Amino acid sequence: MSASSPSPPAEHVFRVDRFVVPSSAREEFLARVRETHELLRTQPGFVCDLLLERTAAPGEHVFITLAEWESEAAIENAAMAVQAMRQKTGFDPKEMFARLGIEAEITTYRAVE
Repeated sequence: MSASSPSPPAEHVFRVDRFVVPSSAREEFLARVRETHELLRTQPGFVCDLLLERTAAPGEHVFITLAEWESEAAIENAAMAVQAMRQKTGFDPKEMFARLGIEAEITTYRAVE
């Protein structure tokens, strides 16, 4: 029997995003993810993040990004900060996803008590 990790507080929110990325788009995609997560780590209420990758079909990668937040308000404020950064830099993720053939599933979860 192994020791279990303590459960996060009930009010914590998890942003879990899944991306299917062609190999040709991997480096550009990762550069944008890293840029975004650098900003997220500076936001109030940020707890931790994780970037996972697996190879899927030939020439295709699946990425999971996970960010834990102290509250729904913290994740909403972080989303506004990301939006401001994108406006400042002129980055449009929908355009990039369409241009590179990236599929995205953006979700929010809470821990089960």
